[in-house]
Order: sequence, then C-alpha cells, then structure tokens
Amino acid sequence: MLTTMKTQPLQFLRHGRVVSLPAVDINRTLLEVLREDLHCTGTKEGCNEGDCGACTVVVGEEVGGKLRTQAVNSCIKLAHSVQGKVLWTVEDIAPTLATACAALHPAQQAMLQCHGSQCGFCTPGFVMSLFGLYQQHRQSNRPISRADAQHALSGNLCRCTGYRPILDAAQTMMDLPDVPLNEAEVLSKMKLLPHYPSALEADLAYKSPRTLRALLTARAQHPEAQIVAGCTDVGLWINKMHMQFDAMLDLTQVAELRRIEDYPHHIAIGAAVTLNDALDALVADRPQLASFASRFAGLPVRNSGTLGGNVANGSPIGDSMPMLIALGANVVLMALRKDKVIHRELRLEDLYTGYRKNVMAKDEILAWIKVPKAEGGSVAHAVASVGAEFLRVYKISKRFEDDISAVCLGVNLRIQDGVVTAASIGVGGVAATPVRAAKTQAVLLGQAWNADTVQTATAALRAEFSPVSDMRASSAYRSMVLGNLLQRYWLESQGATAINLESFCLEGESA
Repeated sequence: MLTTMKTQPLQFLRHGRVVSLPAVDINRTLLEVLREDLHCTGTKEGCNEGDCGACTVVVGEEVGGKLRTQAVNSCIKLAHSVQGKVLWTVEDIAPTLATACAALHPAQQAMLQCHGSQCGFCTPGFVMSLFGLYQQHRQSNRPISRADAQHALSGNLCRCTGYRPILDAAQTMMDLPDVPLNEAEVLSKMKLLPHYPSALEADLAYKSPRTLRALLTARAQHPEAQIVAGCTDVGLWINKMHMQFDAMLDLTQVAELRRIEDYPHHIAIGAAVTLNDALDALVADRPQLASFASRFAGLPVRNSGTLGGNVANGSPIGDSMPMLIALGANVVLMALRKDKVIHRELRLEDLYTGYRKNVMAKDEILAWIKVPKAEGGSVAHAVASVGAEFLRVYKISKRFEDDISAVCLGVNLRIQDGVVTAASIGVGGVAATPVRAAKTQAVLLGQAWNADTVQTATAALRAEFSPVSDMRASSAYRSMVLGNLLQRYWLESQGATAINLESFCLEGESA
C-alpha cells in the first residue's frame, strides 16, 4: 500500500560536503529547495519553466566510472532527482570563496574581464552554463570555439548585456589559470551517499528504481504513480498548473533504459536516455539531422529531458515525433504481469489516440524507441545515389532555438531511377497528435520526382490537415507553411543551398 507521506529524505553532495534534508516534499523543485531551504539565492527564478536559464545549475553523476557534469534548469528539475548526485551552484565554484581574498572561477573571471554582465539577473545562469562548458573542455583538453560557446549558451537568455561579450568570455576562460576539479575525490564521496534499497523504497512516495525489473514491479504495484524522467514537462505542470502528485516513479536511474544499443538495421534508444545523447546517436547515423537537433529546446533542457519522455508525452507540437515518424520509428511498451515481463511493439504514430492520450495500459511503460538506420546511403544535397534516402526535418518557430514549434515537418523519400519508391512524412502542430501524412505519401508513391509531382503533393499536404489557430500561428498560416516546406524540400533535393530562410518564418522572426 502506498504511503500517504509525500515527504522523504534527500541527500546530495555540494561544495564537497553532504547535504542532508530530512523531509522534502516530492513535488518541490530543486530551485525551491536551493533558495528556500539552503538559502542559495544566487540561483535565480526567472520564467520558472526552463526557458530563460537564470536558474541554471550543474549536476554531476557517475557514468562508466567517470564524473559526468551537465548544466540543467533547476526550476523544472524535481529536487529528489538529484538524490545521490553532486550539485554545483554559482556560490560553489569559486575555490576560495570563504576566504578574505576570494578567487573567482575562470567562468566568473572571464565574465568580469569581458564585461559580460549588466543588470546581473541572468549572470549566475550564464556562469553555470560556462562552468559546465569549462569542465567538459578540461576533460577533452580542447579549445572552445565560437560554435561551442553558442551551443552551450543556447538555453540562456540575456535582456540587456547582449551576447557578444558573453561569448567572448566563453572563449577567454580557458586561457585563465586552471581551476582543477578533483573528480576522483568527488566520485569517492558520491559512493557514500545512499541509493535507497528496494526494501526501503517500497515505502517512499518518490521511487527511483535502478533495474528494469524493479521499475516494472513498481509500475505494476503503483499504476497511479506519475512517471517522470527529465521532468521538463512535469515540472511545468507543477509550476504553472499547480498540479500535485501523491507518488512519482523516476525511471532515469534504470540501468537498462540508459543505454543506446546499436544493431545491424536499427538503433534502440532507452527511455531514460537524455535528448542530447539520443540526438547525438541519431545525428551520427544521419548527419543531416544536426541542424534540427541543435534547435530542439536549449542545451539545459536537452541535458535533462529524455527522448522517451518526449514521445510518451505525446504533445502535438513535440519536436521529436515528426522526425521519428519520418524515420519509421517503433516504440516498445513493457509491463510485468503474473511475474512475467511482457512487451509489445507498435509504430510510433499508433501510440496516440488523442490529445496527450495513448494506448498504454496503466501498468505499461514506454521502454525503448527503435529507429531504423539509414539504408542505401544518404545524400547531402542532390538525389544522386540510386535508392538513397533524402531526409529533411524542418522546424518553424518564432525564435531560432529554445522555442516550441508552430509547425514541424519531417520528409524522407527514396528515389530510384527518378521515381519515388518510398515515402515517409511526419507532421507536428497540425492535429491533436503528431501524425503521419498518409494521403500525401500515397500521392507521391510511384510518381516521377519532378516539379509537377511536387505541386500535386503540395496541394495534398495542405489539404490533408485542418490545423487550429493559436498564439503560435493561424490555421491558414500552418497549412501554407506545410506546402512551402515541401517546396523547399524539392529545391534542396535538386541541389539548392541558398534558399531564403526568411520566407519560411513567422512574420518578423528568423527561421
């Protein structure tokens, strides 16, 4: 029977010391605990929805015997998700902060030297993103390029300073005196932190099993528990919709679901794999996805959120699903029944039955996403290889990055001898669920790949859906853009590389 207590102990490592909190409500965010319980007010509350980066902290965990550090949004990260991990806030990174002559960390000193702060509200978040970048480049022993800096700061917004001096700081900090992190010491201290044994976890409201069998058992026993992974959406439900949960089931520590498995014909991505790692794996197989992957939210969101969570959530404007539908991805659902593990596999688009509704039974979890590998080669520009796929995924939003789609379109065609031999098209933002453009696929299949076919398919694609009008775009705009994007796809398939992106954007914004 599930306990009625929604509080439980929380322990993590911070500034070389163990932080022990005896009773933390499972619905509290890490930001709330930092500011209200630990009085770490350097970490700011801005948007409280993971968009501005003012709340950025760095979380570390052991992965393969090494310390992995990542910048995350503390405002939407549940406090209990850092159980047994190590945490850095802006107060923690200066090595001699407690002394009279406090030294600044290179991330801080570079911001000071490059005049990267004006009002200062966003500065702690930028500093922590830079700290995460600093640690990663110290490990790899390579310089920070402008592109690296822009990538690392994609989840941080500044309203007054401007980004040029902050980007300068990112590239400058590696030239300052090194501040090493004793990873061996951190890892040894982390081993002393408790990971609740199964006997005790049965009485906890926030459960974080470490094996797939334990996860399925907990799900069978507590089908009412809210499943969480990166909490990049559940955190919003708590902060913005004021939802409260009596029990949560965190799958991010399940060893089997943290893996990406490489098979001859497909990649299997576990439900606990972060968006960043999952997208890296997909880009490694299909480099043409790199641009789209970099526009998926901001880096702190990609570091926390999971591909499995994005798919299971089923938002009609979720960015991953149109891409995965175009790639022909399947999902694997698992459950424990009569002490036997069962699973079923279905096409990703068949998972959904309505707005944020799906076919999963109460005792099932989404365990794996299986993505077919590129076959017959892929081409960067013109469809020159016989039977090669030509894949593009387009995202239309008001901001270039760290924004939600108005429309997302994934198109994957195979052309052989000038004829469309296979067509797979996924669409987001035009219906209650992510959908496959089956009628448009039928129009294309078996037809000559030429301008006339594209015009016919464009009309079919615009007519296939009846999108709603909302704050992001009107129905008419969405329908028009769908056709425009298919025209763009045609031009790119013919080798065009200098397409005017402004013509595919919302009024007054950049693509």
